[in-house]
Amino acid sequence: MNPARALRASLHSRGYNPRMTGIGAERIDHVAIDITDVEKARAFYGGLLGLKEIPRPTSFTFGGAWYQIGPEVLHLVSRAERLAPAPHHFCLWVSNVHAAAEVVKAAGCEVVWDTKFKIPGIDRFFTRDPDGNRVELQGTDGSTST
Repeated sequence: MNPARALRASLHSRGYNPRMTGIGAERIDHVAIDITDVEKARAFYGGLLGLKEIPRPTSFTFGGAWYQIGPEVLHLVSRAERLAPAPHHFCLWVSNVHAAAEVVKAAGCEVVWDTKFKIPGIDRFFTRDPDGNRVELQGTDGSTST
């Protein structure tokens, strides 16, 4: 039996309704990224990017920090070893993407504009946090086509 058919059979045997469309996801609740130095990460996310830090549950005995971004939360999770830089990322919508790029660049962080894959009405760039995690920042390009 092929893997897709086996999965369907398994779900059916547990009462899954194949007419149900999806799982009912309503929004992204949080994104978690690994960091190795909580204070450096706080300086980047809370200081440079200006995100609002919020309390973590007291039951969390491992290092990290949480930041509220609209209704979503960014979880920074402390790990012993840094992961290799990769293309995965999360994106922050900012009110002025060009001003944000100047702030990030002035802080000594790399700013890489994405001009290859243009989204109409949007400009965007990528940077990396102290652990090499890729962060995209985007906002309107000032055109009327957003």
